[in-house]
Amino acid sequence: MYSKRSLPDAISHRGLHASVPENSIPAFLAAIDAGTDAIELDVHASVDDTLFVHHDPGIPVPSADGGTRAIAQMDSGEISRLRLPGDVGIPTLDDTLEAIGERARVFIEIKARAIEETVARCLRRHSARSPLYAVHSFDHRAAKRMLELFPSVRTGILQVAYPVDSCAVMRAAGASDLWQAAEFVDPSLVVNVHACGGRVIAWTANDESVWTALASAGVDGICTDRVDAYVAWREQQSAVDSRESTLSTDGALNGG
Repeated sequence: MYSKRSLPDAISHRGLHASVPENSIPAFLAAIDAGTDAIELDVHASVDDTLFVHHDPGIPVPSADGGTRAIAQMDSGEISRLRLPGDVGIPTLDDTLEAIGERARVFIEIKARAIEETVARCLRRHSARSPLYAVHSFDHRAAKRMLELFPSVRTGILQVAYPVDSCAVMRAAGASDLWQAAEFVDPSLVVNVHACGGRVIAWTANDESVWTALASAGVDGICTDRVDAYVAWREQQSAVDSRESTLSTDGALNGG
């Protein structure tokens, strides 16, 4: 089994959203109540440079054809008036960071292009808690740019691939975290990334069998839609490991 120390951090993918909209403050608070270590969320910027927490570049708007409008083409007032299912608002990143406070770390995925300066300004407004925040992106240039704008922030890159040298890819972006699609994680990758001082965060893993394999591989974090179930599984594994450790110690003391 695994020691408690080796079990990966629980990272809630867009919050706990089984009964509330993803990427919403209710989803983030539900994940915190479930025992998550960290929240993963996505950001886009409005036309007036306000960061909103939302996955897609567009938002469904009330209209005859049920279409969507791009966040980048809407102002913050328009977006704030829109409602998700359950009459839930689309939160700004500022409001989200305030709501989460110090109860969880926050991993911010930059979705849109050329919004790094906006993200850096937001993080400076919350500088008292900046050690709790990290930024990552599929666009590795965004991670590199964030370090130029805010050198103290931890950054990561996302991969749905298995490069020959992941450390070289991380170094090129100045990244400390490798967000690796779960199906591309194996023990060798984790060993290599740890050897170059990085962390491996596997995403998006929702099944116990996958959690077991990822924990055995030694990943540092597991990003999951089922953070409540993962936290319960992790506690169960820790309890089993503790019992086995006690039995092993007792056996050694008794000469067995």
